Amino acid sequence: MARLLSVNVGLPRGIPWRGKTVDTAVWKTPVQGPRQVRRLNVDGDGQGDVAGHGGEQRAVLVYQWESYRFWQSELGRNDFTYGQFGENFTVDGLPDQDVCIGDRYRIGSALFEVTQPRVTCYRVGIRMNEPRMAALLVARGRPGFYLRVLEEGQVEAGDEIVQVGIGPERMTVSEVNALLYLPGHPRRQLERALRIPALSTGWQGSFQALLLQNKSGGATTGNAGLDPASGPPAAWAGFRPLRVMHKIRESSSVMSLVLETVDDSRLTAALPGQFVVLRLQMATDAPVLMRSYSLSSKPGEQYYRISVKRELHGVASAYIDDKVEIGDVLDVSAPRGSFTLRSNDGPIVLLSAGVGATPVIAMLHALAAENSAREVWWLHGARCGHEHPFAQEVRDLLKALPHSHSYVSFSSPDREDRQGVDFDAAGHLDIEVLRELDVPRHANFYICGPSAFMGDLSAGLAAWGVTADQIHMELFGPSPAITPGIATSPIRPPHLPDEPSSAGPLVSFARSGLSVHWGSSFQSLLELAEACDVPTRWSCRTGVCHTCETGLVTGTVEYQPDPIDQPAAGNTLICCSRPTGDVVLDL
Repeated sequence: MARLLSVNVGLPRGIPWRGKTVDTAVWKTPVQGPRQVRRLNVDGDGQGDVAGHGGEQRAVLVYQWESYRFWQSELGRNDFTYGQFGENFTVDGLPDQDVCIGDRYRIGSALFEVTQPRVTCYRVGIRMNEPRMAALLVARGRPGFYLRVLEEGQVEAGDEIVQVGIGPERMTVSEVNALLYLPGHPRRQLERALRIPALSTGWQGSFQALLLQNKSGGATTGNAGLDPASGPPAAWAGFRPLRVMHKIRESSSVMSLVLETVDDSRLTAALPGQFVVLRLQMATDAPVLMRSYSLSSKPGEQYYRISVKRELHGVASAYIDDKVEIGDVLDVSAPRGSFTLRSNDGPIVLLSAGVGATPVIAMLHALAAENSAREVWWLHGARCGHEHPFAQEVRDLLKALPHSHSYVSFSSPDREDRQGVDFDAAGHLDIEVLRELDVPRHANFYICGPSAFMGDLSAGLAAWGVTADQIHMELFGPSPAITPGIATSPIRPPHLPDEPSSAGPLVSFARSGLSVHWGSSFQSLLELAEACDVPTRWSCRTGVCHTCETGLVTGTVEYQPDPIDQPAAGNTLICCSRPTGDVVLDL
């Protein structure tokens, strides 16, 4: 009989690390007596990084005493205490190689369901004072696992753990963990994993990306979909020439380009919400600029539309606004990105501010094209009528949806803007507006706009009880590096390293518009990006290097010949080698 040895909790606190302060709750300490377990947490527990930990499907982390003994021997240490690995429940029994996704257990008066293996995180390395720890947990097949709370109740150290349900497919935590992280992704195994209803949404998305790549004949090494920025494989490598067929003024600051093929061939239909990368050569002797722009049109194969906001000091946006003409040919990448509309029958809330409307209007087009019967909410914030793009277009699309709702706020309406006609209310779009409108909390929320807008809304939604799996976001415009829980100094724009090299592979960061040689002074791509203050978007996902099998890797990057490949499906984790040719990343 398995048994609960210890219940461990901890709240976030600032820990100095590599010159920064990491906000983490990985320090868990045992508690005495009964402790209430609720839908999202054990009482007294919290998470410093709610993007990577916590939420309904990751409410309770479990780790095994047998693994404690293994690591004591492996690392030659005897200083472990309960909660050492950041777990809420330290248990005797329930090894990863026996417990299956979907298994159900009664502990005390609470009922739990196994949802996924633990996603390894660099914070456990901080807690253990062992930088390799996150990678070693994967390499040695001892990640631990998460539980969802089916019935709230009380638990206490000493409680027996009684299995009351068996997961379908009988796929163990170890099997599922290896299927994502390690080389080789058999199609039958992927299909088995996707038949497990209890498997968390994030892991399902990873396996769906791998399965799609498997069916298309692509390489199947690496951990596709692990990175939040990953998506389906690109339709073509590098860039393709597309001709400007129309140029449309959407607002005082937003200009749309409608792009077609130069040979009358068909384009690959994009998923609603995806973006393309433009490679701009503004003059013969000028450096090449690369910029990412969301597709704002109905997904189709005849043309692409991008909508570009002219920024105050934006070189590329000014060039597009002033210099690009109908008939010009531009180099354009295939559509990419995972901020896309999910297929289900539930309510959908499209939340945007400013030019952040571009990917969500593509979603609105897709819903209107299929005469969707879903409940659709369009919520948008703009400064005033002159800066409100797609206003009439959105109204027309909403008329085609029988269960649609619209709310537009202007933060600084002009004298000629008519409340009740051009906009609904003055002010900013925030969580209180959603509460007052009685927006359904069980909806899927798609949010796009400036970082402050998105941060406030996502935090407000979480506090309102919306789970992380329901919130989908795309950041527009310059952004800080996304390393959740780290308090950084004031952000500098991307720049060359203090001592740039003239040798080594040329690495170009597409969104940051920066190209730099990867010199020998930087041991990893992450170090190079951090030296340039490039937003990495790699969060704290980690894995095992497929070259040395032990090295810690932060990010999911493979050095491929495709000159525009963001971390995406099929990428191999490498920490101890560098590319032989040039690399361009969507960072």
